[in-house]
Amino acid sequence: MFAGAVNYTTGTELVFRGIPSKNGPEFATTMNLTFFETTRVTGVTGGPTIGLVHHPIERRTPMKRSNKLRLTALAAGIVMAATGCGVTGSSSSEGKAAGPITDMRIMVPNTAGGGYDTTARVAAKVMEDTDIASGIEVFNLAGAGGTVGLSRTVNEKGNGDLSMLMGLGVVGASYTNDTTASFEDTTPLARLIEEPGAIMVPKNSPYKTIDDLVAAWKKNPGKMAVGGGSSPGGPDHLLPMRLAETVGIDPNKVNYVSYDGGGDMLPDILGNRLGFAASGAGEFLDQIKTGEIRVLATSGEERLAGVDAPTLQESGIDLIFTNWRGIVAPPGITDERKAELIAALEKMHATDEWQEALKQNQWEDAFMTGDEFAGFITEQDQRVEDVLTKLGLA
Repeated sequence: MFAGAVNYTTGTELVFRGIPSKNGPEFATTMNLTFFETTRVTGVTGGPTIGLVHHPIERRTPMKRSNKLRLTALAAGIVMAATGCGVTGSSSSEGKAAGPITDMRIMVPNTAGGGYDTTARVAAKVMEDTDIASGIEVFNLAGAGGTVGLSRTVNEKGNGDLSMLMGLGVVGASYTNDTTASFEDTTPLARLIEEPGAIMVPKNSPYKTIDDLVAAWKKNPGKMAVGGGSSPGGPDHLLPMRLAETVGIDPNKVNYVSYDGGGDMLPDILGNRLGFAASGAGEFLDQIKTGEIRVLATSGEERLAGVDAPTLQESGIDLIFTNWRGIVAPPGITDERKAELIAALEKMHATDEWQEALKQNQWEDAFMTGDEFAGFITEQDQRVEDVLTKLGLA
């Protein structure tokens, strides 16, 4: 459907133990812990708007959709300003443990170094450092745009020790990959953050402004490779699709190159093998600060602090788009364990350490929990389907 080639890896579990805490040594990773999806698209002309979140695409088979609303819990990722879904807190949970929560494992459904990975590790570190939890294990299980991890989560029914970091990126993967796993079968715990997208180029790119880029893109859309750290239908894919539509380019002519997370995409950005990349700025902050990556525009309502770039709207492009991330557990966990996990996340959200992490990583606070989060996912599922249908992807 789009030129390029999708490289979906098989599921390989990479286990990382020893999350850094105030009582132990720092855990070394190649990822920047000061950072990277919530998705909101508003003001987009020509149809419904959504927020978005990959390695070259060559998958041309039509997307499949099960009769069951497989994305019900997942699509929450798109928030359109028009929906009026605000950032709301949640009611306190019963069944809180007297001491730190234990035996918690957080699965990241893509490779290390990306937005999901960063979010999970930052959350784990904050909970460890503030004695909300102890012995948290964060591990990666990449494959098929996140649906390998989703399948495992759904299959581990009743496992109250397992949880999965997720977001809009897995929504698209549920449409484009042959999976029977459904987000409506998971146990939603909390939506954590939102993040606007960024249009980025390497330092030696000939495009100095978003106007320069759009002018060149219009001349030959299929020739310019557009990279994103999510599968088709995810935030990094939907952002350039919506951008193309907004500036008058046929989305079906966009040459989208899909990567399994920002960590995989980084070498191709720096190597100038992409015309531009669309993703959250948070996972590329080090490269943005050193000047290796230049941000031409961001897709939020306001400018990103610390990033010297205008918004798309400031540049005369009527598009607002944000991505989101949250955490779910397997189906069938006990009410007591669900309450305990939600209480731990509520405590984390209230800490100064988490509020500081939001600032450092350019994240917007989008916290909501439990049934409210589940309802948000259900509502947004329909919006994702509507937008993908309009783009000819569902």
